[in-house]
Amino acid sequence: MIASLRKWPWVPAACLSLCPILAFAQSSDLAQNLEACKAGREACDRSKLSASQSADVAFAAHGRNVSNCRNGYDSCDHSKLSAPEAMALAIADHQRNVSDCNNGMQSCDRSKLTPAEARDLSSVDRLRNIADCKDGGGACDHSKLSPSEAAAVDSARQQLNASDCKNGTGLCDHSRLSPSEKKDATTAQHQRNAQNCENGWDECDHSMLTASEATQTAHSEQQRNLAACKDGEETCDYAKLTAPEAKALADAEHKRNYTACLKGYGYCDPSRLTVDETRSIQPKGH
Repeated sequence: MIASLRKWPWVPAACLSLCPILAFAQSSDLAQNLEACKAGREACDRSKLSASQSADVAFAAHGRNVSNCRNGYDSCDHSKLSAPEAMALAIADHQRNVSDCNNGMQSCDRSKLTPAEARDLSSVDRLRNIADCKDGGGACDHSKLSPSEAAAVDSARQQLNASDCKNGTGLCDHSRLSPSEKKDATTAQHQRNAQNCENGWDECDHSMLTASEATQTAHSEQQRNLAACKDGEETCDYAKLTAPEAKALADAEHKRNYTACLKGYGYCDPSRLTVDETRSIQPKGH
């Protein structure tokens, strides 16, 4: 190598260390350019590609065009598709249109359906309209219902309204309830209110409670408050504790405080200790 360099006295000695770095940088740039060309980015410089790389880029571009066509993108160039690819695309487009029509999508083009597919779609449309009418959907068209279908829809709507009123959900219309349905809805509403009050949930109306329900609700509220006080929660209302509850709570807190002071773990308030407790936790010799 040294002998070879002697033949070329004008080659700088620094090239011995810089040339590998420059070669690596150039290789990295070429690799990045190749990736840009394969991805179809504007940064691609095709003049820097070798013959094999140009072939790889062309293959990637063709695959990208096939994908664009399959996805219905505007960038699709049908002229670049092979005959089998064009046929596969036509089949996929037709099946997608049939699916869109059957699903009631706006992208449906009915003019592209075969007569048999159009007949099937009419049946699907009729069943979808019946379902929308039964569910109260906005797409319901009552004018397309037969007399028997209209009767079935009215019955379904009546049952749905009765269920909404009974469960306190949906768009309940009490004026459409039969006497027995009104009774069931009132009973369910009363039970739901009693449960809400007993569990401390929202939408509780104490004025609707019976005497026994009011007693049970008061007991549940007392137990929840006691639990909150025991756990030191901010929702605790000490004023609502009974005398025995307040004493039991104070005893438990006194014991906890003494244990914290004795063990050295947890919050300790020495001022709340008895004289004997204070002595028991002082180091010997004090």
